[in-house]
Amino acid sequence: MIRGGYELGKKKMYGLVIGVLLMILTLSACGSGTKNIAIGPPASETNNVSKLILEAYGIEDGDFKAYQEGFGDAADGVQDGNIDISIGILGLPAASIESLQASAGDVKMLSLSDEAIAHIEKNSGYKRLTIPKETYDFLKEDVETVTAYAILLGNTDTIDEELGYEIAKSMIENASENTHAQAKQMTLENALRGAEGLLIHPGAKRYYEEQGLTVDNEVAKLTADASNRKEEFILGTGSQGGTYYPLGGEMANLWNKYIDKVNVTNTETGASVENLSSIRDGHMDLGMSVHVPAQQALAGEADFKGNEVKNAAFIGHIYPEVIQIVTREKFKIKSFDDVK
Repeated sequence: MIRGGYELGKKKMYGLVIGVLLMILTLSACGSGTKNIAIGPPASETNNVSKLILEAYGIEDGDFKAYQEGFGDAADGVQDGNIDISIGILGLPAASIESLQASAGDVKMLSLSDEAIAHIEKNSGYKRLTIPKETYDFLKEDVETVTAYAILLGNTDTIDEELGYEIAKSMIENASENTHAQAKQMTLENALRGAEGLLIHPGAKRYYEEQGLTVDNEVAKLTADASNRKEEFILGTGSQGGTYYPLGGEMANLWNKYIDKVNVTNTETGASVENLSSIRDGHMDLGMSVHVPAQQALAGEADFKGNEVKNAAFIGHIYPEVIQIVTREKFKIKSFDDVK
């Protein structure tokens, strides 16, 4: 009798434990508790701007769990329900977001508040942008966010004047052969976007002035010499799930096609900050970056305080970089105010 009662008690206890676990899982699925937010890889501009966004809302480290993932892995986490919010710097429209919607079916894009945008504009080079609701099929209204520019930078120790000229020329004149959606932004009209406050590569300057553009930037001094130019070059891009990696791959293929005795290999990186640091340290020849950290790198500010980058020169604009913040309808998150 006693043993039978003991066994019955054990079953009741097991049932209670299982019930509590199910309740916890249910609450998690409904979006309760600490939110998981993907803020981008370490040493990336996504990581930097994510922290600025959270700061604008008064969200501190203990208010959420940070996932330092590239946007592709972060999007998978959103789809699987392991990440509640993912912040990305992407072109419009972003194929990775369209793919997430195709898989999940209930993607929601969050707007930034007027107060948050004002804070970001005051403390960075980002500016307000409205994403029209027509941009994605799942949008029900326009989305308020901020934007910057993706640019290409060259290492002044390895990219000589003639090579810089040919790279800039190819970006403009062969853009129609680049099948990536953002390649249409590489036009002569857009060529100098994001160049403000940066040194310009003399080869790029010569090409743009030949095309009738006025270039006011200070010209970078080169140590690179065409007479002893190497043939293998490294292009730093970003994560495979973002825009930089596939777009950079196509850019590299076109340079290899149209520039004699040059082979450019694109490599996956943590994007802007890592690319700039790698150029500085002599490990990279070309790098894609948001223009904001490029300005900081030259000035020795933010991630580059006391360790500025003096050998990176602007070669050309690539496309507008738009902060896009996604979640899912099932998580019932309306804004970052729901994180606190």
